[in-house]
Amino acid sequence: MPAQAAVRRVAVVGATGSIGASALDVIARHPGRLEASVLAAGSRVEALVSLCRKHRPRHAVIADAARYAALRDGLREAGLDDIEAHAGDDALQELVAGDACDTVVAAIVGAAGLPSTLAAARAGKRLLLANKESLVLAGELLTAAAHEAGADIVPIDSEHNAIFQCLGAGSREPGAGSRDLRRIVLTASGGPFRGWTRERLRGVTPAQAVKHPKWSMGPKISVDSATLMNKGLEVIEAHHLFRLPGERIDVLVHPQSLVHSLVEFVDGSTLAQLGLPDMRTALAVGLGWPERIESGVAGLDLLAHGRLDFEAPDPEAFPCLRLAYQALAAGGTAPAIVNAANEVAVSSFLQGRIAFLGIPALVEDCLAAVAGGAAGSIDALLAADAAARDHANQRIAAGALA
Repeated sequence: MPAQAAVRRVAVVGATGSIGASALDVIARHPGRLEASVLAAGSRVEALVSLCRKHRPRHAVIADAARYAALRDGLREAGLDDIEAHAGDDALQELVAGDACDTVVAAIVGAAGLPSTLAAARAGKRLLLANKESLVLAGELLTAAAHEAGADIVPIDSEHNAIFQCLGAGSREPGAGSRDLRRIVLTASGGPFRGWTRERLRGVTPAQAVKHPKWSMGPKISVDSATLMNKGLEVIEAHHLFRLPGERIDVLVHPQSLVHSLVEFVDGSTLAQLGLPDMRTALAVGLGWPERIESGVAGLDLLAHGRLDFEAPDPEAFPCLRLAYQALAAGGTAPAIVNAANEVAVSSFLQGRIAFLGIPALVEDCLAAVAGGAAGSIDALLAADAAARDHANQRIAAGALA
């Protein structure tokens, strides 16, 4: 009789977000096999305590150090004295790098997720990477750290996870690339404004931009989908994950969001991964790999859906995709500059400080104005990130993009 597999202890970093909720749903379906041992959130103490009641982790972490007392007291009041409270980035990095977990779901949005993601990679953990900014900002450093420590990076973006599956997740080293690949094709839903002209986009409101037609996501990611910046960032991610140059990474708009990506080989064969638009599938691949485990997602009924459409993206109406390719070609700190400028731009748009078309305008301005350089260290990347944010904020304060 085969020995029972050890329980996989999972740290869910970004537990109160939509990806965190999906990860916890999959974990809860496999008691005795998967355990949410660490739950981490940014500042939402009440939401984190509520998750602790349900999933009973061993550790709870709030990134905002000023909220430590609220977390500690909230756990006590909930009768969860057996759950240890922690606060601050240092505590989070220690937990994801230590023996509290062997798997880390990295789902913090933005550059704030980089330190804990790097800590997990350097500790040789299985890293379920849903934080695209970590690869965009520091892809070379992150993949090098993972390779040196023997960490497995399993991408959780549906598109990269699809490529991971098409390359044979159980038989290839994650991120190893392949000489028999001709190209990869990332699919994009087109967001809520697919088919809109640039002129029509001038009046877009934040409420319209966060209403994605297919996916349930946070506001920042939803806006990135609406501008196609998410696809541009995914092109940069794919470059690092699969070791392909930008000219071998294509994008197609596919409004049904059923074909998540395609892989074309040198013999003319093309493999695609299809499934319903539900993040739990990709998370189940990461949590169970190299085995397949139940995700809670139904199978795909192609007869019910009827058709699959594909079209080219519109670079005039959605220039963010072009800007991401431009940053990838420039290399060095250019992707970090684009990422930082985009974060500031999206936040300002959601606050009503700039227009929707001000997002790509600000990114392009920063890419042209902020000096790039080599991406040889975290300090260099963070300096570029800070410089881009400073420049972006100055432009917004001056009313240049209002």
